[in-house]
Amino acid sequence: MNEKGYAIVIEPGPNNFSAYVPDLPGCITTGHTEAEVKRNMKEAIELHLSGMREDGDAIPEPTTLVDYVPLAS
Repeated sequence: MNEKGYAIVIEPGPNNFSAYVPDLPGCITTGHTEAEVKRNMKEAIELHLSGMREDGDAIPEPTTLVDYVPLAS
């Protein structure tokens, strides 16, 4: 993993937050708060990468870029 790590997408739901990693298909998690989902995602990424290593799969480099587009008020 590079110094920046993997980009995550966090989406609010009616009762919790969910998150996924675009560069690691299948790596997802949920949490009651944004802070909790971020903590859970760190653990999920570590477990996901550990499983990939155990299976002999290549670890993908982080390539997803995240930015925001400003909109006029």
